Amino acid sequence: MESLVFGPTGREVSVIGLGCWQFGGQWGDISDGQAFDVLSAAVESGVTLIDTADVYGNGRSEDLIGYFLESIGGAHVNGLTVITKMGRLADPHVASAYCYENFRTWLDASRKRLRMDCIPVVQLHCPPTSVYSSQEVFDGLDRLVAEEVIEHYGVSVETCEEALTALERDIVSIQIICNILRRKPLTEVLPAAKAKGVAVIARVPLASGLLTGKFSETTTFAPQDHRSFNRFGEAFDMGETFSGVPYDLGIQAGREVARVAASMPENPTPAQLALRWGIDQEGITTIIPGASHGDQARMNAEAAGFAPLSTEVLDELEAIYDQYAADAVADKW
Repeated sequence: MESLVFGPTGREVSVIGLGCWQFGGQWGDISDGQAFDVLSAAVESGVTLIDTADVYGNGRSEDLIGYFLESIGGAHVNGLTVITKMGRLADPHVASAYCYENFRTWLDASRKRLRMDCIPVVQLHCPPTSVYSSQEVFDGLDRLVAEEVIEHYGVSVETCEEALTALERDIVSIQIICNILRRKPLTEVLPAAKAKGVAVIARVPLASGLLTGKFSETTTFAPQDHRSFNRFGEAFDMGETFSGVPYDLGIQAGREVARVAASMPENPTPAQLALRWGIDQEGITTIIPGASHGDQARMNAEAAGFAPLSTEVLDELEAIYDQYAADAVADKW
């Protein structure tokens, strides 16, 4: 699989990574065996970047990844880069919780679960906006680098404005929602990150499954699945669920993306088309779709093997955004 340099770290990572929120719940039940199948399939398919967070299942996602890494001889043996995130365990989730003492506590627990002495990259996990302007926060992160608890740090953000503020710091990466139905990062964040040499991780690349074209008006989700309980931001930022696009419009958009995919001679799945779109966006380093079974992880990885999308296809996808999503998301996030 094609790889790109991950910002100033010097590491090369696959253009398709693996997001592991699903191992911690809020996407329905995934067994330990399913999680291992997904991880194995992804790595065998050339994926070299794995993204998780301490809050996913209150550590379950990290723990499963740690067991997997241990079973294959460690991340370094296989050229893997593991990224975790911290901060959302704070209760209450307030800016003052983002301090060195808490960082050290959270990261010591993450290192134990991941079976790592030093975590390659940690990202602040969508903190309150004021955190990005706090010198004390970044002094604490620098201290953790000096103590060899982490090698590098970055941020995971909700808004483009937060990303641009964070770029004033010595971060190595920005994680942000960017997909066919969420295009705002293309205009300012990606060019600014590229100019500074900062890696960009595109999350929610399939708009919580809308861009697979598999959902309908009658599709139901498990009660513990955030697609059931967070459509209007009841539990966390609504932009994390279906990318903030109203479900009925997202269903129609997904059908149109499926139509475009079916018209292409390469015959990608709608999901592969959506992932290829992300790869083609200048400034995106890696894309982190999740997967609930091994075949899905393999199909996601195969998206990197398709040729860059034609101007005609890109125009069709932009028209879908304009018709179904722009009014709902263009002025937000």
